[in-house]
Amino acid sequence: MTFPPLLFAIIAWFVGTAAVVWLDSRPRRTFGLSFALAGIAALAATVSVRWLAAGSDWTSAYAGFAAAIVIWGWHEMGFLMGFVAGPSKAPCPAGLTGWARFKAATATVIHHEIALALHLALLVALSWGLPNQAAPLTFGLLFVLRLSAKFNLYLGMPNLSDEVFPEHLAYLKSYFRKAAMNPLFPWSIALGVTVTLIAWRFAEAAPANSAAAATGALIAGLAALGVVEHLFLVLPMKDAKLFRWASAKPTDKITVGS
Repeated sequence: MTFPPLLFAIIAWFVGTAAVVWLDSRPRRTFGLSFALAGIAALAATVSVRWLAAGSDWTSAYAGFAAAIVIWGWHEMGFLMGFVAGPSKAPCPAGLTGWARFKAATATVIHHEIALALHLALLVALSWGLPNQAAPLTFGLLFVLRLSAKFNLYLGMPNLSDEVFPEHLAYLKSYFRKAAMNPLFPWSIALGVTVTLIAWRFAEAAPANSAAAATGALIAGLAALGVVEHLFLVLPMKDAKLFRWASAKPTDKITVGS
């Protein structure tokens, strides 16, 4: 029972990321319509979470996971297309360090992080006390993985992948730091591996064909993918190359959301 949802998690992540890559690589004049249509899909997915959370079978878990991916994709589009980021769009001033650098970096993305946190709170509220927690757990894990990746890039990593940022977000590159390693990275990997193992064991211990079993396997798959994405920060291979085929401009650089 655990392997089908694991495969579903990988496929959903891959297809969802490819869709965002394709939409984000199209001409900027298309961004408004794409974001609006994706917003309608995200609204429908959010509304469905309350109904899906009441289900106790594996199909409800699959649907809840997919709903969270749709909602997350809409938020990523908002960020990558430049609709929701932060109040500051200025590069990091030369010589800025410490708390001042952290505040300046936070000001470039804080609106997006708040939007994610509020949507997560809404999903938790919609699912509160109900048997199927796939949607809030999926969205919450994606949120944690995103924060971990961004903090690691801020503190310093060998592979910054800053060549993939679109022109309108190029200022964000100035807040990343090139370094062999940072103290947070091993903890990020350890956390991802721990979540993977705990979720997998939970899936195997839960009743067969239940929402709990499917959710555990889905979360295990997503956490494992998060570990792989973090490892790309230290590997010479760029994760953006995995989705170059999905770009509407194959010869151009593309952006993959974390």
